[in-house]
Amino acid sequence: MIHLKTALGKITIESVYGQDPKTGESICPVRKAWGLDSRQEMSPLLEDRICFTATRTGSYESASQVADKWGVPVDDSTIHNHVNKAGVLAETLSEERVEAALNPETRPKIIEQARKENETSPFSLIIEMDAWKIRERGKDWGLKPADQEGSRVEWRDVKTAVIFRLDHRIKSQSGRHEIIEKQMVTYRGEPYEFGRRVFAEALRRGLNQAEEVYIVSDGAVWIWDIAEDRFSEAIGVLDYYHASQHLWALGQEIREKESAVRRWVLPKLKGLKEGNIDAVIRAIQHSLERCQTTEQKKIVERELNYFMEHRDHAEYTKIKEEGCPIGSGAVESGCSQLENRFKRTGQFWILPSERALMHLEMARRNHDWDEIWELVA
Repeated sequence: MIHLKTALGKITIESVYGQDPKTGESICPVRKAWGLDSRQEMSPLLEDRICFTATRTGSYESASQVADKWGVPVDDSTIHNHVNKAGVLAETLSEERVEAALNPETRPKIIEQARKENETSPFSLIIEMDAWKIRERGKDWGLKPADQEGSRVEWRDVKTAVIFRLDHRIKSQSGRHEIIEKQMVTYRGEPYEFGRRVFAEALRRGLNQAEEVYIVSDGAVWIWDIAEDRFSEAIGVLDYYHASQHLWALGQEIREKESAVRRWVLPKLKGLKEGNIDAVIRAIQHSLERCQTTEQKKIVERELNYFMEHRDHAEYTKIKEEGCPIGSGAVESGCSQLENRFKRTGQFWILPSERALMHLEMARRNHDWDEIWELVA
């Protein structure tokens, strides 16, 4: 007797079972014909649907409520278990794709497939990178009493990239820019490994076929290290909003009144947007000469170094003429969406569960979902 939960509800099947005379293996012909293992109690289609729902709802409890509306009750702990199982497969496939793209023996096949998928017209590739923080259970999670000091909660960076073709960035009727096709990469760990994964995904998406490659990001040092290491031929673009924040912070440091701050900052912003970063640097150098305290001098020197380091990343007039965005809004939006799923009230992750759901999330977003269920089935 087989009891199986399916997308149509729970079914019971009477079936013979026994020993295969050739192999001596104990088998159930129906389970074998349907691709079910000996203890499987849920059909691959239903597993697919509940895992997909788990990536689209705010919690496993919410996913359970949605499943109940289908008429297929599945409790949240069962959904969690299946997400962990499918997430391991998704992670395995992801690792295989990364290694295939980076291995000199298999990379040509990846590049050729990307060429076939991108041979319709010339294009430029945009890569935006940023990070957000996820909340995890610390080593002292659950430590009692409550007032005893301990590491109960730890915040970890989840590095994130968005990759898209420039011609897939369009304007909607309202005038807002939208991206009709994009891919994401996430990694909770060191920048070096994240850089490998971004490079591998970029190869899959046309890095070698692109006429131009742009790296758009804020001023985080680890991002520009990745850009230099993995995308040395790319055109770097410093996020304009991030640069403007530095100017406002500097203005507030060297001017006392708000009106004086505005008079100093606004012309610099205009010059910056017009691609005249050298004038901005000269103005900061002039301010450095007028510093009255050691602490103020340190702050101005820090900002001067910031703009000097990004001198080649702020040619905004030229960048805009080429159609490339001067802001990293795509990846910031992506980070916000992921935070909405992974940083909700009361969510404190353990790493295996976090990784499982994240790999399913990336598989769904990057159109790699069906590969998982080919392995399940």
